[in-house]
Amino acid sequence: MTDVDIHKGLAGVTVDRTAISKVNPDTNSLLYRGYPVQELAATQSFEAVAYLLWHGELPAPQELSELETFERTHRDLDENVRAAIDLLPLTAHPMDVVRTAVSVLGASDPDAADDSPASDLAKAKLLFAKIPAMVAYDQRRRRGQELVPPRGDLDYARNFLWMTFGEEPADVVADAFTVSLILYAEHSFNASTFTARVITSTTADLYSAVVGAIGALKGALHGGANEAVMHIFDEIGSAANVAQWLDAALAAGRKVMGFGHRVYKHGDSRVPTMKAALDTLVEHYDAPELAALYDALEHEFVARKGIYPNLDYPSGPAYHLIGFDTPTFTPLFVASRVTGWTAHIIEQTASNALIRPLSAYDGVDERHVDGYVAQIPDTAG
Repeated sequence: MTDVDIHKGLAGVTVDRTAISKVNPDTNSLLYRGYPVQELAATQSFEAVAYLLWHGELPAPQELSELETFERTHRDLDENVRAAIDLLPLTAHPMDVVRTAVSVLGASDPDAADDSPASDLAKAKLLFAKIPAMVAYDQRRRRGQELVPPRGDLDYARNFLWMTFGEEPADVVADAFTVSLILYAEHSFNASTFTARVITSTTADLYSAVVGAIGALKGALHGGANEAVMHIFDEIGSAANVAQWLDAALAAGRKVMGFGHRVYKHGDSRVPTMKAALDTLVEHYDAPELAALYDALEHEFVARKGIYPNLDYPSGPAYHLIGFDTPTFTPLFVASRVTGWTAHIIEQTASNALIRPLSAYDGVDERHVDGYVAQIPDTAG
């Protein structure tokens, strides 16, 4: 076997350059196009952050108005997409539903194969506008509820909540939801973004890359972690049970989801911002028991393992308080991260090289089938 260095999971391997985001190790801040994400969450709308990711600069008022107008006029759930969703069983995971819906949308786009910057940006904006309707309708159909049409007088976050719950959200709820969308929008070469770039590198269309990214995001070690956090909370029940539950979980070698991150070794820089948003929801919904459970598990786990929460830890309980069903949490991640994915797809296309790593073979040596006789081609005449 050849003696080579193996970087399992590509850990520590730099595979390309990007101008979209980075973690600044000096400040432990996640930067979108140079801006600390906590500053963006405190000052910007999600629409403005989407524009920043796609264009590299925050929008001027007219540019933001144009994006908002486009998004608000393309929110409807297309009939063929709705029909495809209705064909799927209620037992299908919501991530499977949104993956299928995006695929149907792409298959219906006559410009799907056009990978020019202008065409891909138009597709990115279309997905940005359409995915909330897919997610909202799927949760409603599971509850036996009718589709709620979008409203053009509401911003992105408020309309998303309106389509899901059929009522206008309180400002504190809409603001916390917006913060979560901004914090989830982009994170360098994470598993789903890298998947999108790999697919794009083959010159496949943008929709194919997004569908692949959705598949990667579904896993519990990536986007599905926010769902897993709430399943853990449900198992534990209350703060009083944390120590006993954690004893058993660690003894069994269970991975406690919502803690740890490949990039952040001293705590996820996004957590304080999302935790502050969660605190506003705890007060709004009068949910001190959930806050106590959250604090107890964090304290116990950090004390025992020295591993800190990641963004999924506060976002799961926040989505629960807002009223989303737990299986819908990861599709909410899709609605946010599609902005980052499509920014990377456009960047990959602009300076493309097929992503095709090598592997180190450690199987059996060359061998031959018994009785096989090599055929020598007749080249005479």
